[in-house]
This record gives sequence, C-alpha cells and structure tokens, in this order.
Amino acid sequence: MCGIIGIYNHKRAAELATLGLFAEQHRGQESCGMAVSDGRVFRLRKKMGLVKNVFRPDKLAHMQGSIALGHVRYPTRGSSSPFNAQPHVQETLAGPSVALASNGDLVNYDEVRARLECKGIYFSSQNDGELLLKYIVCKVELEGMAIPDAIRSLMHEIKGAYSTVLATRDRMYMFRDPYAIRPMVYGHHEDGTVAVASENCALDILGIHRHLEVPPAGILWVDDQGMHNQPNDPAQYRAVPGCHHCVFEHIYFSRPDSFIFGENVYSVRERIGAKLADSDKGLHPDVVVPVPDSSNFIALGYAKRKGIPFEMGLIRNHYVGRTFIKPQQTVRDESVSQKFNPLPNFFKGKKVVLVDDSIVRGTTIRKIVQLLLRESAAEVHLRIGSPPVMFSCYYGIDTPTRKELIASGNTIEEIREYLGATSLRYVSADELCGCVGEPNEYCYACFTGHYPIEPKETS
Repeated sequence: MCGIIGIYNHKRAAELATLGLFAEQHRGQESCGMAVSDGRVFRLRKKMGLVKNVFRPDKLAHMQGSIALGHVRYPTRGSSSPFNAQPHVQETLAGPSVALASNGDLVNYDEVRARLECKGIYFSSQNDGELLLKYIVCKVELEGMAIPDAIRSLMHEIKGAYSTVLATRDRMYMFRDPYAIRPMVYGHHEDGTVAVASENCALDILGIHRHLEVPPAGILWVDDQGMHNQPNDPAQYRAVPGCHHCVFEHIYFSRPDSFIFGENVYSVRERIGAKLADSDKGLHPDVVVPVPDSSNFIALGYAKRKGIPFEMGLIRNHYVGRTFIKPQQTVRDESVSQKFNPLPNFFKGKKVVLVDDSIVRGTTIRKIVQLLLRESAAEVHLRIGSPPVMFSCYYGIDTPTRKELIASGNTIEEIREYLGATSLRYVSADELCGCVGEPNEYCYACFTGHYPIEPKETS
C-alpha cells in the first residue's frame, strides 16, 4: 500500500503534487519522491522521510514543469532504502524521458524480472514500480509498441495489484490492474488541470471535487489534445470474474473522508461498528473508546447503536506515524509507547469497550490493553472491526508470512488470553460483507485464503 499523485497541465505542478502527497501521507511514511517534466527533461527528487521535510519550498523551486508524478511509500517489496523509493525514471541518451509511480504489489515479479534480465535489462532496485516501467520501455524501444499497447501487454503478463501513473515529457498515462484491487481516481479542474491520485482526499485539496475511478484494466492518457481512453475488456486478463477491491482499504488504509470503490469510507466503518454492537446484546459497558484514528468511526458506530457514551480516552500523538506500516517490528513496538497516552483518571473503575480496526501481529493492541488495565479499568472488552487476519496479503500489505499473524495459529480464546482482554470479539466475514454495497466485488483473501490472483507461495 502506497500513495500516488499525478498532475498534468499546471505551471506549478510540483506544488500541487506536494499538496496531494501530503493528503496521502497516511498511505506511506517511509520515503517519498517526485518527478517533474518541463517538456524537455524530468527532474527527480526522492528521499527517506515525510513529504513536508523532503519537499520544502526551497527544493520545489528547482522542480519547474507542468507534469508531476509523486509517491509516498509503504514498503512491501524491496528493502527500506532510497533505491526502492518511487517514482522511477528511465534514463536514455536524450535524458530522462519516462517516469512511473505505482501502488500495489506483484505476484510474479521474480519471473518477469528474470525474463527481462535475460534480454539485457538492468535493474537498480527490487521495487515493483521499476519492473512496470522497464517492461513498458522494453516493449516500446525494443518491439516498437505504442505505450497503450505496451500497457495492454503488461496486463497480460504481469499479475498483481497496480494502480499506476506514467508520464512522458508531454503526456500522462493512468492504468489499473484488471481486479482494481487498490483505489485510483482522477478528475479535471476548471482551469484545465488533470489530476490522478490514490484517494479523492488528495484531489479535494486541489479543488477537484468531481472525480471518477480509473476503471479495471483501464488505460487513460491526457495530452494537449485532451483525454483519451483505450477500452479494454477486464475479463480477458482475469483468472476469476469480477473486481476484487481490497476491503482493508475501508477497514484501515484509506482516510475516512475518502470515497472509494463507490462507498464513503466513514459510512462503511460506522456500519462495521453497528454490526459489532448488534452481537453484544448481553454487554452493558460504561464507555466506548477507539484506538485512534482508523477505528474512530467503527467505535462511533458501536456507541450509536448501543446508546452509550463515545469517548476519546486515548490521546494520539499525531507526530508519530501509523504503527501498522512501520517497516520493522522493533520500530513498531517503540512507536506504541510514544503514540498513545490515556486521559488522566479516565479509565478508573470503568467497563470499557475498546475498539480497534484489526489485529495483525497483536503486539500493538496487547500493549494498549495493558495500558488501560494499569489505569485501573475494571474490564476491557476488545472489539475488532475486521475478521481474524489469518493469511498473508500479496497485493500491497506487509504480511509476508503467516507465522507473523497471531490469528493463523491461535484460537480467539488464546488470543484474548495473550492480549489480557476481558473479552474479545471480531466482526464476522458475513457481517463485514453486509457493510459494503457490493460485497462480491471485494477481496477477503487475508481472512479466507481465497486469492483472486494465486501467489507463487502461500506460506
């Protein structure tokens, strides 16, 4: 899971891209980057760190151009290093001429890379975005394909999740995998600017309030003649029918003010909370407290349905990043103690429903439960806004092996005992399906093990 932004036809494209990336900072905090075209050459800047630190005004002053591609990275494939930061830019004898940024992950990366390397293609990273770029450039330069045809070929050969923006010196392309696993929206400003992003919250900040989703297997591009669309039949690229949007986007990843996959994120989360409350008929807590921020609306939905107080009993330090997407476990553990602090004397003697969006490894929520008990909470009833995460994700979430997932080898009672909670309940898969408008258009593989695109390994 990462965040992308593309800006076309604005004289301060880099400044707009920076605003969009800042709105998508929640999608990746390890590194960020931007490539800007002035019609002659791309200028590239990418570094480890947050958008506000990497793209200061003095740095943006050197990135003039009317096309900009930006990226914030949450590492899945490849180490945590500047080499794996995006965008990737293809150098030629005439200078940098093509740039690409992508959100998602590929299941046949090693196989496709090996084929390209046999053709003499050089790779400088282990990042899937570079593979997508090198594949397209190879098809264009060595086989004489037009870029849309190269992208169509890519969809036949490369499997996985990719919501991607690509730019030449004077055009911007947008394309998305046939299953539309990760979100991707675009829109036009009244001044003629075209923008594409992972979430519409990045377009809203640019004043673009009418937006459309890039369709599954869609290939769109914009140039000085306007917007173009190369129609594709998504079914010809799919192993199984239909879209398979990542349901975790609604549970955790996306901002609550985003509208993705045809749904308001905050509304889906409130419905999840209401479902949890409906199954707690015998429980009469004093207060509902979310683990901020992604579970706020789940907890609100629970409290509304039960008619009991909703309180922000845990205060989050917003200068600490999202714990789930930290690259190493030791960093995740350190971040928990820095990130949350209880309201003084708030929990003493209370029966608390503590709501979190998910339990992946269990280390974060265990520390939070222990924190509430140290604050003399009488009971801590833990309610989770997703089913147990039992299987690895291969489409852009950092759960590479099942042994890291607490639910893959433990019963719910064993998990409850490990966490120290008074009780533990997850929303069920059926309940979750009832919280979205088109349940058959989502991927639930991390809960069920039923993968729309079969990975090479499922250990």
